[in-house]
Amino acid sequence: MKVVLFFEAGNWEELEDRWEFRGDLGGLKSILVQEEISLRGLIDKIYAKLGLSKDTMDLVLSYTPPLNKKCSPLVLKDDEDVAALLASRSDSTCKIPLGVTVEPTEVCAYEKSGQESSDDTDGSHDGFRENYFDVDYCDSEPTDVGSSRQTLPVFRNVERTSNDNGASATQPAEGNPPVDPLLQVTGAGSDEPVNVPTIEASDSTFSDGSDLHEGKYFNTKKHLKRKLSDIAMKGNFEFRTRKSNRSLWVIECIDPNCSWRLRASKIVPESTKFVIRKYVGVHSCSLLNRNANHRQATYVVIGEQVAPQYVGVEKGPGPKGVQTFARTELGAQISYYKAWRGRKHAHTLIRGSPEQSFHVLPSYFHMLEKLNPGTVTRIEVDGESRFKYLFLAFGVAIRGFRYMRKVVGIDGTFLKGQYRGILLVATTQDGNGQCYPLAWGIVDSENEDAWSWFLTQLKEIIGDTDELALISDRAPSIKKAISTVFEKAHHGACAWHVAQNIKNTFKCADIMGSYWSVVNTYRCEDFTGYMIEISNRYPRVAEYLENEVGFEKWSRCHYPGLRYNIMTTNMVESLNNMLVNARDFPYVALLDIIQEKMSKWWNDRRIVATAITTPLTPSRESELRPRFAQSNGRHTSQFNPITYHVKGGELEGVVDIFNKMCTCKEFDIDKLPCVHAVAAAHHAQVSVYNLVSPYYTKEYYLLAYGETIYPVGSQSQWDVPNEVVTRIVLPREVKEKKRGRPKTSRFPSVGEFRKRKNRCGKCGAYGHYKKKCNSQIGSTEGNPPTNVPG
Repeated sequence: MKVVLFFEAGNWEELEDRWEFRGDLGGLKSILVQEEISLRGLIDKIYAKLGLSKDTMDLVLSYTPPLNKKCSPLVLKDDEDVAALLASRSDSTCKIPLGVTVEPTEVCAYEKSGQESSDDTDGSHDGFRENYFDVDYCDSEPTDVGSSRQTLPVFRNVERTSNDNGASATQPAEGNPPVDPLLQVTGAGSDEPVNVPTIEASDSTFSDGSDLHEGKYFNTKKHLKRKLSDIAMKGNFEFRTRKSNRSLWVIECIDPNCSWRLRASKIVPESTKFVIRKYVGVHSCSLLNRNANHRQATYVVIGEQVAPQYVGVEKGPGPKGVQTFARTELGAQISYYKAWRGRKHAHTLIRGSPEQSFHVLPSYFHMLEKLNPGTVTRIEVDGESRFKYLFLAFGVAIRGFRYMRKVVGIDGTFLKGQYRGILLVATTQDGNGQCYPLAWGIVDSENEDAWSWFLTQLKEIIGDTDELALISDRAPSIKKAISTVFEKAHHGACAWHVAQNIKNTFKCADIMGSYWSVVNTYRCEDFTGYMIEISNRYPRVAEYLENEVGFEKWSRCHYPGLRYNIMTTNMVESLNNMLVNARDFPYVALLDIIQEKMSKWWNDRRIVATAITTPLTPSRESELRPRFAQSNGRHTSQFNPITYHVKGGELEGVVDIFNKMCTCKEFDIDKLPCVHAVAAAHHAQVSVYNLVSPYYTKEYYLLAYGETIYPVGSQSQWDVPNEVVTRIVLPREVKEKKRGRPKTSRFPSVGEFRKRKNRCGKCGAYGHYKKKCNSQIGSTEGNPPTNVPG
């Protein structure tokens, strides 16, 4: 009876809970065999199926038994093992195919055909043959390591004896001296073996200190090269390439008289796996040839070594930190420029390249929408499929906006990556006074078209009502875009930006106290008094605030809608500052950071909300409690069932507890009971919590963060339709790069504090460094340092 047997060629890898077979030679294959097949017959069939030569390759057959625990793979050694395998495969619980490990025969050439090597009588093979490292035993195409995997040993019928030290050695033919089997290879054009002497470290030689050995595997040629570069840097030596193609790599020490050398090639033409064929790990060169600043310390190697330090962090080490890492960890001295390039390469390995980011953007957005229902994404391209704008709003934040006060701050900040751009953000505040990001966008610049496009997308998710307030700086592009897109919402100016304009334009910083009083006052009567004071001292400032800016844009009491206590765009600036290190990332990596931070915020705040024991959020509870104390001693009289007159303190108030209003206007605007409302509630025996806006309650706070924002995971796990994958998004065209170091800091806003200029240590003047100083020592320019001679 014949049975179907599945097998796969590759290697075993030990995991934490099991052994797993990793195939690397074309995937799963099948053969039809008799139930009574022998081990030799089974091996012959697999040789034929794989198309391998018995003269150059040995096979090891193994499988994991169907047990409910971790156990090592069983190697087939005889016919009985084959019968047991076929019997176990009749059990439906056994799902793992047969594993076939391919080993090069020439690694242990002395085991072929049971022949023993003989000494070369003419002495022509004393030492290394001239072409020892040029002989290719792999008839394959020319390339590429991964880390070497743990592989099963090759079991062959070889006689071994024990030497005096108890070590196993091959029994040589009678009359022949023992030969190291790992260095016995077949010469080119001859079937006779060649004896290569073993070179061991001595007083005049140096070992490279590596764990390499002949027969060691690497997944690709690239990984093998990285391994050798690491060894060279740590050993402070250099090597050069003798021969290299897609299937072969031969290297030797840079000193032509040195014995250190290595030869590796593909195991079989179909595989990318490389195996070390010949290796001498002992240097016989002079110490003078050992160099810490060597050719193997390329920026690519440095970047790959330092890359793990950038995983899970936004900044990581700078170029000087990379220099320190290379010196301490790799034993290499590198320049600042090479460290900078290595750091850039590490960023690319971890976060992807800027060009790749544009290509993967549609698939990334598809996965965000798939894993986070209700998420809104948009990509705008021009007629040549070049990127223009993008928009992202998580479904969780869109649904949570119903539990937020309808005050949205909008602003933009510049990006520092290769393709630059402007990051736009729209955010509100939750009931606890924390940022609640609603939408993100990336555009080419802050112009009217870009803002109009972004606000149009924003309008689709938050609507346009009289209750909505939009707060921004006074940039003309934002002002025009808001008036065009939002017909019902009210636009307010950031009071802090207005203050900076006043200080810079009118040079009157001493008026800021009066300005902030007039900004924050709740009653129009008090507003008029403060404005008279400002007008008497600085009439031009008063005219600017009234006519150019407009009272309704920056004043709390004159604002036509509801701003609550949100008078600035600090909540937006906080988000911009949060991303200060991530703003030079590729676009997808930047969006990943945004998703990661929002996910963390939602989780942390959900935990806080669950633990709250009071009806209000912690910040509002702490704001309301002092008002209870202040309400004690106030005289309260009732006008009617809903209206109360509260006396005492600096200001009286008439409270309407039904409509939640007070003549002090604080209750009306903030929607949180003022001192008068607290006293009236106490007199009416009404819970003060009933007078609080629901936006400040624990219930709304918990509902706003009740859901989760999920990451997209590894790109290899994405399930994206073909029409999305094939969508073309090309990088935008950028202006020609300017010479010198790229600018990464923005121009300060009007009125912002500017740091003092650098002072020269040579001449004492400001504005340049000592290194670039053109003055003579003792120059009278500036204030020379006291330690400068005469």
